[in-house]
Amino acid sequence: MGMEESAGGAARQAKESLELAFQMSQILDTGLDRHTLSLLMALCDRGANPEALAALVRELSSAAPPSAAATAPASNTTAAPATPSLFPSGFRQL
Repeated sequence: MGMEESAGGAARQAKESLELAFQMSQILDTGLDRHTLSLLMALCDRGANPEALAALVRELSSAAPPSAAATAPASNTTAAPATPSLFPSGFRQL
């Protein structure tokens, strides 16, 4: 098996793992989008403590401000994203 085939297999496995984790996330109603979930999985792969990440996500979720659509007049706002990111830097899945 060549290096390209191995890389393709690893990429396919990573994509399948993310899809499975996202499906579980949806069933558990976590509110995490695919991109946020992929960032959390990458952090775990790099040795981050999953329990600490879960606590951080809970804290950020509970501290998140209400959506702009609910607090601002409709005439001056743009549509809020369907699944807001937990990260204020605006990282989103393309």
